[in-house]
Amino acid sequence: MNGRFSEALLGQQAAGFFPVIPDMKVRSPGEGALLGDRRVEDYAAGLQAAGACVFSVVTERSRYGGSPDLLSKVAALGLPVLRKDFLTTREELRESLAMGASAVLLIASFYEDETELAALYEYALELGLEPLLETHTEQELNLAHRLHARLVGINNRDIRVFEQDDGTVTTTESLCRLAPAQAFLISESGILTAQDARRAKKAGADAVLVGTALLRAHDPAACYRALSGQTEHTD
Repeated sequence: MNGRFSEALLGQQAAGFFPVIPDMKVRSPGEGALLGDRRVEDYAAGLQAAGACVFSVVTERSRYGGSPDLLSKVAALGLPVLRKDFLTTREELRESLAMGASAVLLIASFYEDETELAALYEYALELGLEPLLETHTEQELNLAHRLHARLVGINNRDIRVFEQDDGTVTTTESLCRLAPAQAFLISESGILTAQDARRAKKAGADAVLVGTALLRAHDPAACYRALSGQTEHTD
């Protein structure tokens, strides 16, 4: 495992900022078109200049409009990138590495067999990829304990309905205390304002993953700085 993704987040945390992971997606089932006519590399570069130290890129095509090329363009900026997709095979993990990903999302609810997930988790590590284990329930956080997961996400929305529910930070607030003590904990989805980010941090999250709020913002860079607490440091 190269550790670049988590090391970048820990470095930003050590510098006194709350890490925000921008989530790049062309569209979503719940929000419709998001990226619009912007070039993803230009959008990402603007957030990099605002302080982003890592990125997340959705590569799922049919519902989210993603592609391997989208991730490769963002990875070319030189920062670690998380591949967000519904990954279930070893071949997909090898593809992730080839397209430039440093980390991959493994969604606990997509595996009926725990041994299948455990095998994929270990294979990601063998390839040098950091697996981010996404959870949404207490049972899935128990699984994170059994896997000794180092990167754990709590999705505030139910991914099984493809982000069409109204997730809130309340999910993170209720589940954070159940996460493995050694894990770097990321609150995902439903983070729309700086107040939401502060709530997630207060609950115990080490970082937040934010897509729609940044993509919809009139000034994404200013939105990023507000979410990460940079504006508090400049007052």
